Amino acid sequence: MVKDVAALIGRIAVGIVFVAHGWQKFTEYGMAGTAGSFDKMGVPLPSVSAWFAASVELAGGLALIAGLALPIAGVLLAVNMLGAWLLVHLPNGLIGEGGAELVIVLGAAALALGFNGGAYALDRVLFKNNKVLNPAAA
Repeated sequence: MVKDVAALIGRIAVGIVFVAHGWQKFTEYGMAGTAGSFDKMGVPLPSVSAWFAASVELAGGLALIAGLALPIAGVLLAVNMLGAWLLVHLPNGLIGEGGAELVIVLGAAALALGFNGGAYALDRVLFKNNKVLNPAAA
C-alpha cells in the first residue's frame, strides 16, 4: 500500500509538471511561438515538433495523473524528453542554464511511473486483464 501511495504521489507531481509545460506551450507561447523557439534551437520540423511536444506533455501529464494508459504515456513522455535532451540540452551539460537535469529526471520518472504506476490508477480498473496497459495484470 505504501508503494502504491508513493507511486500516486509521484504520478501526480510529475504529471503536474508535464501538464504545466504543455499548457504553457499552447497558451502562453502559442504554437507559432513554440515552433519559433524550437526553430532557433535547431529542432527539426519545428512546427511538427512543437505540436508533438505540447500535445504529449499536456495529454501525457493528464494520463500520468489519472493513471490512464500509463505505459503509452510513459514512453511518449520519455521519448519527448529524450528529444529535448539530445536536440537542445546536451551541449549545455548537466546543470546550469539550459542544463539537461530536468529533462533527464522527467523522462526517467515518466518511464518508471508508466510501468510502475501503482494500484491507484485507472488502468488497474479499466484494463484489469490487459498486460500492455496494466503490467500488473495476472
